[in-house]
Amino acid sequence: MARRRRRRQSRSDNGNILITKLNPKSPAVEAFKLLRTNIMYASADMPIQVIGCTSSGPTEGKSSSAANLAIAMAQSGSSVLLIDSDLRRPSQHKIFGIHRRPVGLTEVLTGVKEVEECILDTDVEGLKLLPSGAIPPNPSELLGSRKMKELMQKLRGAFSTIICDLPPVISVTDALVVSPLIDGYLLIVASGSTDRRAAQTAKELLENAKCKILGAVLNRADPQKSYGSYYSHYYYYYQDDSEA
Repeated sequence: MARRRRRRQSRSDNGNILITKLNPKSPAVEAFKLLRTNIMYASADMPIQVIGCTSSGPTEGKSSSAANLAIAMAQSGSSVLLIDSDLRRPSQHKIFGIHRRPVGLTEVLTGVKEVEECILDTDVEGLKLLPSGAIPPNPSELLGSRKMKELMQKLRGAFSTIICDLPPVISVTDALVVSPLIDGYLLIVASGSTDRRAAQTAKELLENAKCKILGAVLNRADPQKSYGSYYSHYYYYYQDDSEA
């Protein structure tokens, strides 16, 4: 009985997370469409092809935001690859309803599998998923390896948009070591729970690593309190140097 309850809860959680997939007319979907549009026009000199999603700390919604953005991108007709690059606490396989962790990025970077063997179809047209795979003892070394650089070069030629779900930027260096491979970062901030100083520190760490910050995603905002009803659960705003 307990096992069945856990499974029902897991499905319910996934339904709430993938709002762009399950509630196509939700106001929250419009926020992700706006985010998608702003990213498309974020740089006049070079298109933003590889996007990194990170946060200052855990449980701020970076993984669900990455998944929803990937779906929004795919719904526009782009060929999208979502990479679970969080080799410490991976969750994309669970978000997409895969309850047993499949092989993925770790196995590709260690030479156990070819990337074509690890990329999974999703039930969203145009969207594919590269799961994290096994949790390695040396995530930063793998992400900063020559193999990772070669992999990203290959994937750039196969997909129009690549979204990387990265670990939080303060706790580990993983999100920073891949900065040469990322065209732009989104910093996910949880309304009401992210410490302002932590968000500022995360921003400074990204800037010190010469990362291009596309903006911040304010997650879990209460529309009744401050942001109006239009954006419901998610609100996007561009980075302002005067703000934390």
